Amino acid sequence: MIDENPRSSGRRRFPAQEPGRFFLTEGGIETEIMYKWGHELPEFAMYPLLERPAAMADVRRMYRAFLDTAAQHDTAVLMGGLDYRASPDWGSLLGYSAAGLAEANLASIQFLRELAAEYRDDIETILIQGFVGPRGDAYQRNVVMGRDEAQEYHSVQLATLAEADVDLAWAFTFNDEDEAIGVARAARALDVPIAVSFTLTSEAKVHSGSTLEAAITTVDAATDSSVEFFGINCSHPSEFSPALTPGDWSDRIRSLRPNASKMEKIALCQLGHLEEGDPVELAELMGGLARRYPLIDIWGGCCGTGAEHLDLIASTVGPAREGADPSASILTNQRRSAR
Repeated sequence: MIDENPRSSGRRRFPAQEPGRFFLTEGGIETEIMYKWGHELPEFAMYPLLERPAAMADVRRMYRAFLDTAAQHDTAVLMGGLDYRASPDWGSLLGYSAAGLAEANLASIQFLRELAAEYRDDIETILIQGFVGPRGDAYQRNVVMGRDEAQEYHSVQLATLAEADVDLAWAFTFNDEDEAIGVARAARALDVPIAVSFTLTSEAKVHSGSTLEAAITTVDAATDSSVEFFGINCSHPSEFSPALTPGDWSDRIRSLRPNASKMEKIALCQLGHLEEGDPVELAELMGGLARRYPLIDIWGGCCGTGAEHLDLIASTVGPAREGADPSASILTNQRRSAR
């Protein structure tokens, strides 16, 4: 696939947008596997499940529901998910050695490739990504690093993802510009295409206190715009929509992966059960954003979302990107599900 992005400089790149194509990603796999399938995730880490065959059978069922949805809607797929906590500090908390953690990262990517192979005749494009989570908590700045320290820390996992030859490394639920700059510099040094998603507070700001516009602008300025694209995840549209305004900076946003619920995130974590929100309302909000921001072409979900949410989101985003009214698609989808 030819990359026509003018920021190209001979390095590896993630594919540019193509007219008529959008990507679907998985939903909130951690919350689903915990609360729908009943598997514990110490430190919110998925990769330890790789050592438990019965758990992985359920993980495959969960992913197949997502891939079946993508095949039904004829979307491209960007798939990742098991390695969000597979960086040194989190691995150490779970008892993994450096070698064991690298092995878990590689096994996570291999698992995705094996699933993708099952759908080679049903989905035209499936790209594989590795997730790079923040060093500390996503919802508070309990670990603050300088840019150089962040680059050194995240280079460990990114080196393994480079070995795995992923199509993309995605820095997920980041809440600090300096850590985002560090991970972007590490990825560039290792020639790994990287995206950065910020999670926002209920005040529609990054946890560092910056506006989303300021955070993206700061990261781009400090990295020579080496980040492939930016996204928002682990926030409900009621939180992040006020942060979105038209402009060159928001043209750098290519992905939205919302939480299902409007609940404040810390309270959501303390519920002890899955909060799925209103899937139809969420899909309608995503359709509206697709009309307002046509350059966004990577859609999915985060905490509380699953195949039902992705089905509805795909039903609204597709027509919205073509300038159609997505409401009819929602109603058709609801009738189909009721049969």
